[in-house]
Amino acid sequence: MKQIEISNVAKLPTKYGTFNIQAFKEGEREHLAIFTDELSDTPTVRVHSECLTGDALSSKKCDCGEQLAHAQELIADKNGMIIYHRQEGRNIGLLGKVNAYALQDTGLNTIEANHQLGFRADERTYEIVEYILEYYNIKKIRLLTNNPKKIDSLSNVEIVERIPIQMSSNPHNENYLKVKKEQLGHML
Repeated sequence: MKQIEISNVAKLPTKYGTFNIQAFKEGEREHLAIFTDELSDTPTVRVHSECLTGDALSSKKCDCGEQLAHAQELIADKNGMIIYHRQEGRNIGLLGKVNAYALQDTGLNTIEANHQLGFRADERTYEIVEYILEYYNIKKIRLLTNNPKKIDSLSNVEIVERIPIQMSSNPHNENYLKVKKEQLGHML
């Protein structure tokens, strides 16, 4: 793993409550840990993969923005952490993601579009997530996810519980969610 630069901790007041925020710079990528003042021995943790279109632009093509909001609400209530994992578009970047969106507009699904562009279905890696959990000396977590790859990729912590994070579908993301369930194994 590349050299990691770590920021100071700052307060982050949000509509869900006040969190702490800390940045972890890995090469050109800057990941975030957003966490409550109290972290239990087994905190609730959401590893949220960056989705600019869903998180900031309210895209209905996915359920990412809704998942992030739900995670913030839950963690503000139950104490825990969100690791904002800066690997946009399953780690194909914004350019690749927008090109994949254009291919999806022609009828390809999310996996077919990635393959057409020369990418695997999911290019993400999770070493930085493990590094962040180790940095906070977190050994056991309740993981807020539907993605079995995230569960399998976190080998340095004990996942004592998987908490589902399911949002309602809409006409723009029904096929996307179906593909995530049927082809990527997401537990929806």
